[in-house]
Amino acid sequence: MAPTEFRRKLYRRGSSFETTIPMPLLFALDKTRKYNVVFAFDPDANKWYVKFEPHT
Repeated sequence: MAPTEFRRKLYRRGSSFETTIPMPLLFALDKTRKYNVVFAFDPDANKWYVKFEPHT
């Protein structure tokens, strides 16, 4: 079975980010760029994964 995925836009609203992602996960990102946050569930491993991709 293919992993289930959904995406959310990540953008600044004032001094915070709109999507609720723990700040330690965001330290490696370039804060001047916009990103989509991809939440992927792997049913074989029974785990969720979070990845960031540039917003197009």
